[in-house]
Amino acid sequence: MSSIDLGLSFKAYDVRGIVGETITAATVEATGAAFVDVLSLAGQTVLVGGDMRPSSPEFAAAFAHGAAGRGANIVMLGLISTDELYYACGSLDAAGVVFTASHNPAQYNGMKMAKPGAVPVSSDTGMFDIRDRAQKYLETGIPDGTETGTITETNVLSGYAGYLRSLVDLTGIRPLKVVVDAGNGMAGMTTPAVLGDSLLPALPLQIVPLYFELDGTFPNHPANPLEPENLVDLQAAVREHGADIGLAFDGDADRCFVIDNTGAVVSPSAITALVARREIARARAAGEEHPAVIHNLITSRAVPEAIAAAGGRAVRTRVGHSFIKAHMAEEKAVFGGEHSAHYYFRDFYNADTGMLAAMHVLAALGEQQAPLSELAAEYDPYHATGELNSQVEDKDAAVARVLADFAPALAGDPAAGGTAATAANCPAAYAGTGVSVDRLDGTTVIADDGSWWFNLRPSNTEPFLRLNAEATSPALLTTLREHVLARVREAA
Repeated sequence: MSSIDLGLSFKAYDVRGIVGETITAATVEATGAAFVDVLSLAGQTVLVGGDMRPSSPEFAAAFAHGAAGRGANIVMLGLISTDELYYACGSLDAAGVVFTASHNPAQYNGMKMAKPGAVPVSSDTGMFDIRDRAQKYLETGIPDGTETGTITETNVLSGYAGYLRSLVDLTGIRPLKVVVDAGNGMAGMTTPAVLGDSLLPALPLQIVPLYFELDGTFPNHPANPLEPENLVDLQAAVREHGADIGLAFDGDADRCFVIDNTGAVVSPSAITALVARREIARARAAGEEHPAVIHNLITSRAVPEAIAAAGGRAVRTRVGHSFIKAHMAEEKAVFGGEHSAHYYFRDFYNADTGMLAAMHVLAALGEQQAPLSELAAEYDPYHATGELNSQVEDKDAAVARVLADFAPALAGDPAAGGTAATAANCPAAYAGTGVSVDRLDGTTVIADDGSWWFNLRPSNTEPFLRLNAEATSPALLTTLREHVLARVREAA
């Protein structure tokens, strides 16, 4: 029996491990059996697919064997993106799993799981129960089920592509030249199906493909567009081809980053604001008075401002897709966006899909004549640091040092929050500025005059304190960033 500790690969929202070390065919088979038992799926359909990583077919077969042995009827989906799984789970009202490690390097693989209707499986909704049951099966063996389920195959790519096209009509836009960097990931398969003419009639889009060959060894660059160095090839190609827009997808194609016509990155906050405006307009046209839009607390202040201006209702949440998805359901929100380029849609079963977000951007661009650089500037009026990490052992002490300058009354009380205070020892640029502090996720300090804010958020797994800050001018942002980082790193 296996001695692998599943706690090394089971995370709060998914499973990710090193192939052959922390994730193996044996651990996957046990997980398939536990998935069925914990979610009471015996006699029901379970969908199983995988991305282009070399280990995905073996793992998908092992999961199917374990799940069928406990009585589930398995439908093998073959090669799929993560948002294809969500489409299948939503449209077929079935539970499912996709084998992927998203943007992680080639030696990794993992699982993203969903309940029927594409409801996510996380630590709050059964993930760790599945881990514990699978660990037991690894140690004692998987018991025989009362019945063995069937294993059949189907393909959902055509249905997925057609469904996305039904949500955003691109047939009437002006012709656009679009460079797409698939990073050798699943967008190399989904882009021709949705935006090209491999399955459906051609759209007024000239697609310039970059790294469309499915290759889970990632021979060209890591499939992680969050890292600027992985966007360099796309930016160069946009300029070389005189393209209107560039799109970069991560390995499992559930995230999409956007490059404008000059080769500059359009911030995910700007994309969130742009798509929010479109989705609010559509919902209001259907009779909703104030459609809710979800955004996490470190997206730009431009996001809630755009939501309010469009007649929507902004709902601020913690960072993390489980929080976003939970609020999407609770608020019946029409859309949700994160700084990490995850975009969630009510019409897509409250799940995230990079392709649908990209289609909204293409529609917004193609419905008017201005270049994307001008269109995006409307949604990006502020200046932001991005996420800056500091290695700090005593994170609470570091936050207290910062609060001693900005909100001294709260510095000694990590549980305090929501109280107005006055900046004390911080630079002259902030002297006398009223601030408020909240602890929805980490510690956020917000200037009452709206000129700046910053958030300090501790990593749960590493000795890092993460800073995100935004201000109305580059000079103000520089002063804010340098002061906060200096205080955070004082004793580092």
